Amino acid sequence: MNNILSILIFAPIVLSLPILFFGKNEKLVKIYALIVSTGVFGLSVYLFSIFNSANPDFQFIERFQWVRDFNIFYQLGVDGISILMVLLTGFLFPVTILGVWGSVKTRVKEFYFLLLLLMGALMGVFLSLDLILFYVFWELILIPMYFIIGFWGGKNKYYANLKFFVYTMFGSLLMLVAMIWMSQYLTPSLAKFTTDYLELRKVSPYIPQKIQLWLFIFFALSFVIKIPMFPFHTWLPDAHTEAPTAGSIVLAALLLKMGTYGLLRFSIEMFPLMFIKYAWLFAVLGVIGIVYGALVCIAQKDFKKLVAYSSVSHMGFILLGIAALTVESVQGAIIQMVNHGLSTGALFMFVGFLYDRRHTREIADYGGVIKSMPVYGSLFLVICLSSIGLPGLNGFIGEFMILIGSFNSPLLNSHTYTIIATSGVVLSAIYLLWMYQKVLLGPVTKEENKIIPDLNFREIFASALLLFFIVWIGVYPNTFLSKSEVSVKKMIERFETNKANVLSLP
Repeated sequence: MNNILSILIFAPIVLSLPILFFGKNEKLVKIYALIVSTGVFGLSVYLFSIFNSANPDFQFIERFQWVRDFNIFYQLGVDGISILMVLLTGFLFPVTILGVWGSVKTRVKEFYFLLLLLMGALMGVFLSLDLILFYVFWELILIPMYFIIGFWGGKNKYYANLKFFVYTMFGSLLMLVAMIWMSQYLTPSLAKFTTDYLELRKVSPYIPQKIQLWLFIFFALSFVIKIPMFPFHTWLPDAHTEAPTAGSIVLAALLLKMGTYGLLRFSIEMFPLMFIKYAWLFAVLGVIGIVYGALVCIAQKDFKKLVAYSSVSHMGFILLGIAALTVESVQGAIIQMVNHGLSTGALFMFVGFLYDRRHTREIADYGGVIKSMPVYGSLFLVICLSSIGLPGLNGFIGEFMILIGSFNSPLLNSHTYTIIATSGVVLSAIYLLWMYQKVLLGPVTKEENKIIPDLNFREIFASALLLFFIVWIGVYPNTFLSKSEVSVKKMIERFETNKANVLSLP
């Protein structure tokens, strides 16, 4: 298994191509896509099982010369941070395919082809150890997501798609400029031009602060737009609302994590002095996102848009945990990246289940649905409680670690961020329980809601898979935290060493 990382990336990409030649047999297309994605998930589980959690460095490294003239390498590796993102990516695609099995009615071949292409590109982002390779996969993700929203989205899909593309492309171009600038500037000190991440992170902290500031800004803007955080968040609700269910699940559960993953990999590792200076700004943006996103949720009348804005709020907790930069807060941020992927992905899936039956997202069009859909109502309640952060479910441990870690953070040096962020837990309970009450409880006021069919076996099975990990992480999170702990400690230790070395320079 010397090339296990390459297989994880290219298996779904290469195996997506036969789908285009399957003719009109839509059932075969779906089964084939499910088998391929499940196989990739099985491989990610195997990688997780053989990963050495006691080793803080990158493992299973693959390195080949790619562009000789510019010393660019095809280089992959996985550490305790990226292994969880790989596992989450591998898990969510087969679950998503199961959940949306009957949702897509047109261009079925093209839809599943793009979904598998997206899976491979996401694996590439989380496994790349060369800046140009990272950027190639980062940009590749835009293509399938653009077409998924454009072909299978709602009535305002063209506006939402344009907004999504412009925002993310702008951030991507800033990142590309920063990558080239940094590599070019460091060429004399390295005696060569290189985009090798492992080499660049050793010397990038010593770049003069005036240049480092601009590099930091370009990288940070790219990642903050992708998360997205206030005030760059406006593309997200439109993209979520107009995307088909599968697009919303993947966008919320995985694409947003590219931004927080980028902050950990680049902003902290490469520019420690700049991160020290502006950690407070990330914390402020995180806290604003927590409160603002939750307040906007309370005002929503659209079922799906409420869940979309909840992502802004929950991603704010992750940004706060990264800004605090303690072992507890970063560990909390990483596990919360997984938790958000599971809980918010499940929320979008359940919105899709109801929309497929009633073809409306207006909360006012529902009421008393639990009478005709008791299984749906029971499972949906657990998912809402996990998103709120009920102890015993996955959301609690992530938010608890972030709040504890940020409260004691020497980098933020203030309890105010944590105190304000805690209100987000209360606000999330308000908007989620209010939504649950309006949709599922109370009297049945519309005849259509009396005859809505409950979840079928396939939908229950897909939901049960998500709930299994929601409960597992809530009850025994150490299964996953133990994989990232040593890498997080090494990252913070490296951060402190770089900071001390830079500050000691004349």
